Amino acid sequence: MNAMIRRIGIDLGTNNILIYLPGKGIVIDEPTVAALDAYDNRIVAFGEEAKKMLGKTPDSIIAARPLRDGVIASFRITEAMLRYFINRVSGRVRLFKPDIMIAVPVGATSTERRAVIDACQAAGAKTAYPIKEPVAAALGANVPIAAAEGHLIIDIGGGTTEVAVISLGDVVASSSTRVGGDKIDQAVSSYIRKKNSLVIGEQTAEEIKIKIGSALPMKKELSMELSGSNSVTGLPQSVLVHTSDIVNAIQEELKGIINTVKAVLQKTPPELAADIMDKGMIMTGGGSQLRNLDQLFTKITGVPCQLAEEPRLCVAKGTGLAIEHLDEYRRSTLWLKK
Repeated sequence: MNAMIRRIGIDLGTNNILIYLPGKGIVIDEPTVAALDAYDNRIVAFGEEAKKMLGKTPDSIIAARPLRDGVIASFRITEAMLRYFINRVSGRVRLFKPDIMIAVPVGATSTERRAVIDACQAAGAKTAYPIKEPVAAALGANVPIAAAEGHLIIDIGGGTTEVAVISLGDVVASSSTRVGGDKIDQAVSSYIRKKNSLVIGEQTAEEIKIKIGSALPMKKELSMELSGSNSVTGLPQSVLVHTSDIVNAIQEELKGIINTVKAVLQKTPPELAADIMDKGMIMTGGGSQLRNLDQLFTKITGVPCQLAEEPRLCVAKGTGLAIEHLDEYRRSTLWLKK
C-alpha cells in the first residue's frame, strides 16, 4: 500500500475495526478479533481470518476479542492489531508516521482513553487524536455539528450505546450504557435455550437478530428455522423461531438503551430540547439497524427518531472527516482533554 499516507481515521469498535483514509473512504472493515496460539500466546491471525476461527478452534488456538464494552481489555493484542491494520493500509516501510484520529466512547474513563492513545502511538502513530464517539457519529451522519443548535445522537455499537446531545461542535449532555449488539445477541441465545432447550452460538444469534428480529411486534411475522444441539440430550435439533420470540427476548436490553436516551433528554437544556423535538433523534451504529427500533424510541419518548444513512459506517466516516480537516477541528472544542 501507500507509504505516503499521513492521516488515518479509525473506528475501533468492540466487534469491528473500520479504517478511513482521506480521499479513499473506508478501506478496512473487519472483525476486532485475534487468534492466539495457546502454547506461547503468539498471535496467529487478525480480523476476518481470526473470526472464522471463533467457536471452531482446536485447543491449540484461542480466539480473543481485545475490546470489551467499547474499551481496551487487552493492551498487547489491541496494539498488535492496530499495527497490523495500519501496516496493511500504509505499508511496513513508511516515509511518515501517520496522524491518527480515533473514536473513544464518551463514557470512557481518562485511563481508558489514555490506553487508546498509547496503543495508537505504540502501533506507529505520530500523534493520536481522540474524538468523542457521538461527535464522530454525528459528523459521519452529515449532522451540522458546529451550528448553535441541538442534535441528539444515539450510537448503538457492539459493546456500548452512547447517547449525546451535540451543539457548537461539542457534547452538551451525554450518557452511555454497556448494552449494545452483543448483549442483544446474548439475550436471543439465552431465550432460545430457555424456551426451546436449543444451544446456539453467538454468530447464529446475530444472524437471527438480523434476519427476523424486531424491537416491536410485527403484523406480518418473520420466521426462521434454526439448528443447534439440544441442551438436555446433547443431540442435534431444529426449531422454528418467530419475530415475536426475538421481541420478547430483547425487551430488557432495549429498556437499558431507552433509559439512557431518557436520561440524556432529561439533562438537556430547554432551548436545545426544543431543537431536538423539531429535528428528531438520529440513530447510528450497527445495532441501530434492528427493525422498528426508531418507532420504539419515538413511541416511548415522543421525539421523532430516524436512522442515519449507512449507520454502521458513521463513526468511521466521522473520524476520517475530522482528520481530513484536522486544523479546523484542532481549534474547535472536539478534543477530549488528555
